[in-house]
Amino acid sequence: MKKGNYLFTSESVTEGHPDKIADRISDAILDEILKQDSEARVACEVMITTGVVYVTGEITTSAYVDIPKVVRREIEEIGYTDCDIGLDANTCGVIVSIDEQSSDISEGVTNALETRDEGVKQKTGAGDQGIMFGYACKQTEELMPLPIVLAHKLAKRLTETRKQLELEGNSPLRPDGKTQVTVEYQDGKPKKVDTIVISTQHTENVTQEKLEELLKLEVIEKVIDSDLIKEDTKILINPSGRFVTGGPKGDVGLTGRKIIVDTYGGWSRHGGGSLSTKDATKVDRSATYMARYIAKNVVAAGIAEECEVQLAYAIGKAEPVSIFVDTFGTSELKDEEIVKIVRKVFKLDPDGIIEQLDLRKPIFKETSAYGHFGRDIFSWEQTDKVQELKELIK
Repeated sequence: MKKGNYLFTSESVTEGHPDKIADRISDAILDEILKQDSEARVACEVMITTGVVYVTGEITTSAYVDIPKVVRREIEEIGYTDCDIGLDANTCGVIVSIDEQSSDISEGVTNALETRDEGVKQKTGAGDQGIMFGYACKQTEELMPLPIVLAHKLAKRLTETRKQLELEGNSPLRPDGKTQVTVEYQDGKPKKVDTIVISTQHTENVTQEKLEELLKLEVIEKVIDSDLIKEDTKILINPSGRFVTGGPKGDVGLTGRKIIVDTYGGWSRHGGGSLSTKDATKVDRSATYMARYIAKNVVAAGIAEECEVQLAYAIGKAEPVSIFVDTFGTSELKDEEIVKIVRKVFKLDPDGIIEQLDLRKPIFKETSAYGHFGRDIFSWEQTDKVQELKELIK
């Protein structure tokens, strides 16, 4: 636990941010495939720019999905229905170029290194090599760092406010937006919110004063506890002064470019792999979820105040090549003792992860904005291993 007085900042973005449009389209395509073929292998990448969406990647499946139809549906649901806003779901070009998964990779994933001997029951191997991190702490009821929790809640509320005003026919807000929250800490404990930044795309004629009034009243005050906002808390709304051109018209969007927004806002380490776009045989995604599941259960069980878990895999091998736990001096147990307990309680091969977290279902579009962690709608946020962990540490 870090001592002294310090500031820490995390950011989030709305579902209308170009990178998040790309993530959402990728995961919507994955979900549509999983509805028909739960064993599909999917790595679907998207790039989106002015008037055009490119969909590419490697997909092996028995399913048929009308990809352009999915693309247009998702763009429309986000709120891009006019070129002046940044994109028109009905008229934008959709270019699709998909290949099958490499046969070399496919063979290694289908039959893991540990089960290639004749007569041994096959296990699924990891879809790639890599390192994955999971984290949990007692800063919030979500067992997440406070800055990223608040940034996500502001971004989500910003979108909800826009959509409600659109229904009423008088929204000055547009889909693209960003939030950022700086929290002041004293000896590892949140003390107050030091700075709030909201940048939102808006209509041509709305005034800065009107935006500030709207966002303070309908977004900030609805999300952040008044106890955390002090007289010297700084609130910056559209500090650039103007944000009319936004969405894919203002910036290119790519899948997997908001990985710190997706996880812990920079508070914990990150392995570097994208979460969106991939089916659960890709450990970049599934093992990152498992690492969070482990860390959250360890903290929820009272074993540690703070816990970071690293899992590492080799392509084609089922079991992780290493497990690392760091409780930052907040546990009475040694970290290596917790690793031994983790090995007993959690299945860490791809088949075991998929089974425990039920990752063959079409659940992934919901992860594409406002964070993959800290939201109880996801299976990896369960704390159902708490009792088993408590029994073992006795």
